[in-house]
Amino acid sequence: MPESELKELMTVEGGMEADIIKSKLESFHIPVLLKYEAAGRIFGITMDGLGKVTIMVPAAFMEEARRILNE
Repeated sequence: MPESELKELMTVEGGMEADIIKSKLESFHIPVLLKYEAAGRIFGITMDGLGKVTIMVPAAFMEEARRILNE
């Protein structure tokens, strides 16, 4: 899926939390793309914004994804 069709669902600190959210959404058949801040991913730093991960989903799934995460 082209990245232009994806919208930002949320941003979290650290890959572990992002991976958990991704797994949950994918279990409901919602496609997910994780966008990592490069330096944090390479060096494993998760402070001062270096560990931010943006969770992207297709616009058509945005409301469903929010509902699932709010439950």
